[in-house]
Amino acid sequence: MQTKLYFSVALASTLVLTSCKKLGELSADNFTVTPSPMEEVANQVPVTINGRFPEKYMKKKATVTVVPVLRYEGGEAVGQPASFQGEKVQGNNQEISYKVGGNYTMKNSFAYVPEMAQSELYLTFNAKVGKKTVKVPEVKVADGVIATSTLLAMTSRNANTANAADAYQRIIAQKQEAQIKYLINQAKVRSSELNSVSIKDFVKMLRDIKADQKGLQLNGIEVSAYASPDGAFNFNEKLAQQRQGTSSSYVQGQLKKAALQTNIDKKYTAEDWDGFQQLVSASNLQDKDVILRVLSMYQDPEERETQIRNISAAYRELADEILPELRRARITMNYNIIGRTDAEIQQQFASDASKLSVEELLYAATLTNNANEKEGIYNKTTQLFPSDYRAYNNLAELAYQKGDIAKAQNYLTQAAAKSSAAEVKANEALFAIAQGNIAKAEQALAKATGAKNYNEVRGNLNIAKGNFAQAAQDLRGANTNSAALAQILAKDYTGAAQSLAAVAKADATTSYLKAILAARTNQSSTALSNLQDAIAKDASFKARAAKDLEFAKLFGDSSFKNLVK
Repeated sequence: MQTKLYFSVALASTLVLTSCKKLGELSADNFTVTPSPMEEVANQVPVTINGRFPEKYMKKKATVTVVPVLRYEGGEAVGQPASFQGEKVQGNNQEISYKVGGNYTMKNSFAYVPEMAQSELYLTFNAKVGKKTVKVPEVKVADGVIATSTLLAMTSRNANTANAADAYQRIIAQKQEAQIKYLINQAKVRSSELNSVSIKDFVKMLRDIKADQKGLQLNGIEVSAYASPDGAFNFNEKLAQQRQGTSSSYVQGQLKKAALQTNIDKKYTAEDWDGFQQLVSASNLQDKDVILRVLSMYQDPEERETQIRNISAAYRELADEILPELRRARITMNYNIIGRTDAEIQQQFASDASKLSVEELLYAATLTNNANEKEGIYNKTTQLFPSDYRAYNNLAELAYQKGDIAKAQNYLTQAAAKSSAAEVKANEALFAIAQGNIAKAEQALAKATGAKNYNEVRGNLNIAKGNFAQAAQDLRGANTNSAALAQILAKDYTGAAQSLAAVAKADATTSYLKAILAARTNQSSTALSNLQDAIAKDASFKARAAKDLEFAKLFGDSSFKNLVK
């Protein structure tokens, strides 16, 4: 009887010791994963795991290491482990109370691969109680990864590229100036002045305009006469007026000889104080700053004239070189160079494109909406003007818009070899984004600040970097697939709907984004109809949609199943 009692006590002690060395199971209820489902951001799957060890779970001599593992078909990704310890363990891990349990937070990030769309997140455990290893069953805590931001590879194809514009102007305003100088206190036009280079060029231009009135158009002449500011104001005023009269008469005579008519705008300035200041400032006079400062102190014309005369006496250079230059009449001829009309440019391209300038050729490409015709014009431009980068850049645009990235990159490489213009750099950045080369995109965009589509490219880059709110701001008003994608990712569903409705060239990606937006806003029938349209335009969306957790609520719908089977 006594032997049996000893055996019972020993058995009970053994059971107690054995149970002390075990840890119980943990369930999914002990964990919360954020976000759930998980979401790809900038080619990573970031997750925050909040866990709790329940009361009387963590033995005082236990150490538990929690290891997140994301499993998918064909592989798995192991996350960063975290270790926890009981109250009697000597170590630096977070301590968990046996009596009350404890909460903990783990942050992890997995490198994204497409297979993670169908995946499961498990927590596995490495546990010891004292020196003995104990088994804690793994726990599944989350399902699948949403990878909507990876649609950037497709939405960026719809982005606006940077065009290298022509500088063609059909009417180019030109000016030609001539000058007649006068002797002191005189208004007579001297024959020596009429033989000056500027006057001869003036007369020649009148003849050229007469000879080619189709290409050149006279648009008025301005005559401005002056007197130097070293005489009495009343005298100078009359003198300047007389000089206006003689110079205007000369101009009228030349117009008559050339059989041309135009308006002559006549004016005179009694004291050319502005001209005096400019000439003194540009001179090598030793004390020119003092001269200008002293003269600026006098506002009264007569006092200023007295000071000018005094200074002229003291500084012979003023009297010999500065003041004579102010006794003049300036003649300004305004005329226009008239270029070819749109029809003439198109006709010339068809007959002999080599007679067109590079600006006319680049402009010719803007006169058609046919992509093939544009391509032909740009190719001809590269043949005739191989050193100009713009045609190569614009050929890269056309290829990119057609989806031929390799061809687009080839043209852009040729453009970049000739110029580092902002539009070339903007396109380099956009092409790099489409190919997933974010580092290259950042380097190129840093040199593209002058490009018209700079903000749009930066918005696409911010999507790639996971900065969704900033991307939505950059792309505001762009009305492209990328703009809508950024707004969806930033949860601006009203803005996304407006952007999608305004996409100029809606395609399969546009419809797929509309389907996602409808699914997120619980519009199942709208989601299905847009998804059907996307698949009809691009069959590759069928396989994506079948695994896309954006449509998780539709997975059991028979219409959805029929669409993606």
